[in-house]
Amino acid sequence: MGTEASGREHGGTRVLVTGAAGMLGTELVPLFRREFDVTPADVAEFDLRDAAATDAFVAEAKPAVVINCAAYTDVDGAESDPEAAFDVNAGGAGNVAAAAERVGARVVQVSTDYVFDGTGDTPYAETDEPRPLGVYGRSKLAGERKVAEACTDALIVRTAWLYGHAGPNFIEKMLSLASSGRVLRVVDDQVGAPTNVRDLAGAILELIAVEATGVVNATNVGSCSWFEFAREILDLAGHQDIPVKPVTSEEFPRPAPRPGYSVLSLARLVSLTGKEPRSWQDALAEYLAER
Repeated sequence: MGTEASGREHGGTRVLVTGAAGMLGTELVPLFRREFDVTPADVAEFDLRDAAATDAFVAEAKPAVVINCAAYTDVDGAESDPEAAFDVNAGGAGNVAAAAERVGARVVQVSTDYVFDGTGDTPYAETDEPRPLGVYGRSKLAGERKVAEACTDALIVRTAWLYGHAGPNFIEKMLSLASSGRVLRVVDDQVGAPTNVRDLAGAILELIAVEATGVVNATNVGSCSWFEFAREILDLAGHQDIPVKPVTSEEFPRPAPRPGYSVLSLARLVSLTGKEPRSWQDALAEYLAER
């Protein structure tokens, strides 16, 4: 990754990470501390929905780079409480970007595959027209636009199907259900790219190093359905005997609509960084080995 050289170059650079206590933030902060002077912040430090509080904190921190990992991520909950989702994902993101712009800091905003409707069958490029299906996706797209308006050279990183050691995730849910003795029912008509937050944090580091701007997709390589992901989780964890039944989204209704196909093209990421992320299978194997 060229971290030694960039560490010598950027060691005194201050990076503010919002949402530092979250799944991505807990991987990103220690990684960035190898190279940067990191200021971690979460709700205990300031509420990004409060523009004045955000301005004050960012002005005091004096960062050169602000990475906004904070987000309202309850996809189903957003359907019944859209105001809460937009307050954080759109208003909060805009507040952070505006505050960063005022102190001359570069901005990195983390976004999602849910900005697409999933009706395609080839990986979505950064230039494809977003058409979110639900409130969560619309709130994240609104956040992208507010960030881009506030900072013309902002970096917006779209990712998908995140999991990590800090917080609940699909892997832990499957392993918990494996002990129930029931046949597991998992949807097989939603396809995406499972992504380890460790790899996403590394991709963000690489993109900052090359001073990337605009929208860039970042996930692990490859794709699968949730059913295929579940089967791989159980097999790698030694639960090959646990039965898993593929079902349709209609058979497993949820409050929020999900894109049927939300694989993101990694061509721009690879072009910018010169590196291809590892496969989702390898990233999953590492995660399971570390449990």
